[in-house]
Amino acid sequence: MRKIGIIAVLSMLVVALAAVPALAQNPHFLRASASGPNAAGNLAVNFKIAGLGDNETITVTATADATAVYGCQNRGGNFPSDPKKTTVSGPVSASGEFTSGQNGQVSGSLTLRPPATTLTCPSGQRVVLVSVSYTNVQVSGGGDTASIPGTFSRTFFNI
Repeated sequence: MRKIGIIAVLSMLVVALAAVPALAQNPHFLRASASGPNAAGNLAVNFKIAGLGDNETITVTATADATAVYGCQNRGGNFPSDPKKTTVSGPVSASGEFTSGQNGQVSGSLTLRPPATTLTCPSGQRVVLVSVSYTNVQVSGGGDTASIPGTFSRTFFNI
């Protein structure tokens, strides 16, 4: 009878200890936002995650669909009457490692950059970013994803 009691107590102890880690960590975004694009065409994605353990390192990734227009500008800052330009579209992303404090939270920022171009300009001209736009912005980490609604765009030159 005593053996059965000991086995029952040990079994309940194992079940109770197995449930603790599942309850202790539940990563989730408290907030996520984006700002920009800045003068370089970059979009800052800001976030705060809670529900992590103390001093836990987590990988956070920001993604978006981006469209960038590049053009050839002459030394005088003008664009030829028949400007050479190209549009580049595609997914962009940025990732980083962040470590939570004793409160199990992480606040951070990631930078999304415009998609690169292969445009080459004639002699005496240089490639410049004409405009950039970001849509479908998301941030993910720890098994959670937060969508940031809206279109974030900036026009640098009207050509």
